[in-house]
Amino acid sequence: MAIVGRPNVGKSALFNRLAGRRISIVHDEPGVTRDRIAVDCKLGDITFEVTDTGGIGAFLDDVFSEQIRTEADIAMASSDLILFIVDGREDLTPIDHDLAQHLHRSSTPVMLIVNKIDDPKVDNDAAVFSALGFDDAISVSAAHGRNFDLLTENIDQQLDALGFAPVAIDPDAPVEIAPVKVAIVGRPNVGKSSLINAILKDERTIVSDVAGTTRDAIDVPYTRGTDPYLLIDTAGMRRKTRRDSSVEVFSAMRAERSIRRADICLLTIDCAKGVVAQDRRIARMIMEAEKPCIIVLNKFDLYHPDGKFRDRIENLEEEIRQQLFFLDYAPLIAVSALQGEFLNQIFKSIRRIKKTASKPIGTGALNRMLRVAIETTPPPSKNGKRLKLLYCTQRRHDQPSLIPSPEYILFVNNANLLTRTYERYLEKKIRAEVPMIGLPLTFKMKSRTVRPRKK
Repeated sequence: MAIVGRPNVGKSALFNRLAGRRISIVHDEPGVTRDRIAVDCKLGDITFEVTDTGGIGAFLDDVFSEQIRTEADIAMASSDLILFIVDGREDLTPIDHDLAQHLHRSSTPVMLIVNKIDDPKVDNDAAVFSALGFDDAISVSAAHGRNFDLLTENIDQQLDALGFAPVAIDPDAPVEIAPVKVAIVGRPNVGKSSLINAILKDERTIVSDVAGTTRDAIDVPYTRGTDPYLLIDTAGMRRKTRRDSSVEVFSAMRAERSIRRADICLLTIDCAKGVVAQDRRIARMIMEAEKPCIIVLNKFDLYHPDGKFRDRIENLEEEIRQQLFFLDYAPLIAVSALQGEFLNQIFKSIRRIKKTASKPIGTGALNRMLRVAIETTPPPSKNGKRLKLLYCTQRRHDQPSLIPSPEYILFVNNANLLTRTYERYLEKKIRAEVPMIGLPLTFKMKSRTVRPRKK
């Protein structure tokens, strides 16, 4: 099911209402939504997929109008039902008429929805839209949920008439494997959307040389072999001082939220231009969120293209490791989204990282490892006191990620005696024994409780 209409009629607000959560960015600025965004919904008896599309027909002051129309046409052509949204607060426009004629030529059923009718007193104002030639227009307020029960009931009836039936739950059916959520993050114009299109072998997201093309965080289901993934295409994150609109601020917030909800992050860097300060800021966001990470060096075809392959790889790795030294656990993968080269290496690394994360270090082995490290190089003394390790265990998460990062709880005599330098030393000793490529490693300290002496 596709939601279509001209810009700023409330398509994204209705999409979020159907989805039951805020996915698309809602803003008064026309043309905010550019890509197709799809999500599964179940409001009545039938589960269906709903797709939000960009506004059609406006002469926007950017280069995306034709691409938005193409994206919307694709969504309509692949849908079984179209929700045509108009703005009930405004009169009919030539764009509404043109779009209605376009939809009448389609063989797909169309439901006309008059949005922004917040008050029953103005229900009669919706009658003017009968001139568009669609039966039984439904007046709603996506922002406030008015008449939403009526809308979902009509959607259920339409889907039922089209032959869709409620999905029966088979208790003997195999359990569906949860997809690995992969967030593709980076600064603007490093090729994040091109990377997703190259993986999918489809023009799924709009690609342009204009920085900031992607605005929403777009979830794209994808299966490679038998492994399910959810690819999250995010907006390019610029420095806060360079975000020139509230839409860009919301886009950056969505991208940061995508990092937190992802199982693993692909930090995408334009290796032809090298690492800049914003790349390092985003890398620190990933590190502070304690997320597994792969550094994807895109546009490798433009990096010293006349040099020998091995020399190019070695020089590039040396450059990146120097600039992102604090993310030394993340593997480097050089790719070309434009040429579709070396993309399989990304998924090989994801599978390897997932496999490593599923095999935690045993408690006994972990304690022996740390005791040897402490005996070899004792902790520094602070005010005549020295850190003593009593016991260590790996934390078990109640709701683990599909790729959980190892977190070790250290029971010590006094947590304040542990310095950051010594913490890094312990981490290196663990990694020397058990390489955990792609996984951040964190320590949580717990001081021993000293009981008062009995008199």
